[in-house]
Amino acid sequence: MTDDLPNRCRLVLIADPNKGGMEAQRVVDALSGGDVASLILVGGSVEDAAFQAYCEAIVPSAQAKGVAVLISGDSRIVGRVGADGIHLETGKAEIDAAVRKHDGRLIVGAGGAKTRHDALELGEAQPDYIFFGRFGYDQDPAPHPRNLDLAQWWAEIVNVPCIAQGGSDIASVEAVAATGAEFVALSSAVFGGALSPADAVRSANDLLDRTAPRFEE
Repeated sequence: MTDDLPNRCRLVLIADPNKGGMEAQRVVDALSGGDVASLILVGGSVEDAAFQAYCEAIVPSAQAKGVAVLISGDSRIVGRVGADGIHLETGKAEIDAAVRKHDGRLIVGAGGAKTRHDALELGEAQPDYIFFGRFGYDQDPAPHPRNLDLAQWWAEIVNVPCIAQGGSDIASVEAVAATGAEFVALSSAVFGGALSPADAVRSANDLLDRTAPRFEE
């Protein structure tokens, strides 16, 4: 960790062109609000050409700000747009294969764990992080209790970093940070609230600066 990065839980933004308020320019604008560790772009049902265009409109601007960009599920688009990594919600075998294939050249993240057993199994593949939550399921103000429980348990016993999904309220970052998770993921709290995306990111960082536990050096 360099001196200019916060020594506490950091933000990860989830952006899905299927969802209202997550147009490419709004995603780019959000990054002007302060520290964002990474951005995960979710294709879903968007057809390939449209999703690729969406990613192309975001990736260079994000990377210029030092934000790592991951693409959910589509390794072809990762290469086409020059993204930094891929987020997978498959089984251990697929994640293990991706880790071996990319061999440190790309970030490989793992999602989809709903239990401790799931998490440990995925962790055996040594992804760069494990994600607790489900994209699009952040409509309640508070984080899902299961995600908080998994993040706290994981942070206490495993060295692989974890991202825990926050809720629709910016204040939900405080509960995630308290678990010891390295990262908190926000989506609707940034792109669907009353604040502009940049102001939402600024508010989240202010709250983390004030309340998040500091990590040991």
